[in-house]
Formats: sequence, C-alpha cells, structure tokens
Amino acid sequence: MNLSGPAITFLVFMLYGTLHSVLASSWIKHRVSVLLGAFGDRGYRLAYNLIAGITFIPVLAMPAVFPGEVLYRFDGPWLFMTSLLQLLGAAIILVGMLQTDVWDFLGLRQLAGNSPPTKHRLVVSGLYRYMRHPLYSGGLLLIWFLPMMTTSLLAFNLAASLYLYIGSRFEERRLIAAFGQAYQLYQQQVPRFLPRPGRTFNP
Repeated sequence: MNLSGPAITFLVFMLYGTLHSVLASSWIKHRVSVLLGAFGDRGYRLAYNLIAGITFIPVLAMPAVFPGEVLYRFDGPWLFMTSLLQLLGAAIILVGMLQTDVWDFLGLRQLAGNSPPTKHRLVVSGLYRYMRHPLYSGGLLLIWFLPMMTTSLLAFNLAASLYLYIGSRFEERRLIAAFGQAYQLYQQQVPRFLPRPGRTFNP
C-alpha cells in the first residue's frame, strides 16, 4: 500500500503524539523514579522536554519532505493580516509561559535540586482567566494562519490540532486530580481554547 505525503505526515505526527503521551504518563515517571531515584525525579522533566524537542524535528520536516499540492497562498493585505495573527499566537505563548513557572516547566528548577520542591498553584489570572490552555491557543494561531497551505501542511495542522485537543483532555485529568473542585469550577467557567464574551473566571 502506497501512502501519500499528507497521510505519512499525519501518521508520523500521531506516532510522535503517542510517544509524547506515553512519556508523560504517571506510570513511566514512576518507573524512572524507581530505577534512578532522586536523580530521576529531578531530571525527568528536562529529559522529557529534550526528547520531545529532538523527536519533533523530523515531524516538523514532514511538510517539507512531502510538500504536496498548494491549496492557497496569501499575499498583499491578507499576508499582512495572517502575519499579525501569527505574531499574536507567538505573543500568547510567551505571555502564557511567563504567567506560570517557566523554569519549572522547562525542568531546570527540578534539576538544580538546591531548593524544596515547588508546590504547584492553579493559575487562573491573566490569559488563564479567558482560556484554559493559552499555550495551545497560541500554537493553533501559529499553524492555521500560515501564509501558504499545502496538502501536507493541512495534514500536519489537523494532526497537531487533534493532538492538542487530546493532550488538553489528559492534562485536565491530571489538574482535576491535583486541584479537585477548584479546577472543576474553573473548567466550567472558562473556555478550553477560544475566549468567548462573558466566559471569564470569577472565583
């Protein structure tokens, strides 16, 4: 069976997503902790991020390796508008990261091991008051407002969107386990990805 470029792109992204989800599971984290002890606990987040970044490189290359047919290309004022929306996406990601503990997110705080473990807090202010997953929202703006779309890029974007949606559901299970009713109340009031009028967090 011969697979087309877009199909290969989609499948490769799904394989990446599966690996990413398995590595993020509590079972894998526990096994690493058992095998490596305190060093495994401290280094897991950083190792996870490095593996995720390195293994994403071939996924990112798929639309270039299998470009497929051009579906549309923006120029003139449309190019300017899509570029602004992509800049907005990048800004949302940056601000969203700054509103959380960036060093903890990257795994550098844990690796230092010179301070007690950070007690995570539920962030519900700033961008998080309007959307539960601003980092994902920013990422969706980046990929869907590219100035050119090919069949392989479309497959990449569909896979990425599916991955982010499924990933957000798994992440919210962990957040409910960590914060209980407080997160469920937040979840009921605030949209997942897209801000909507009248839907903000009011504790």
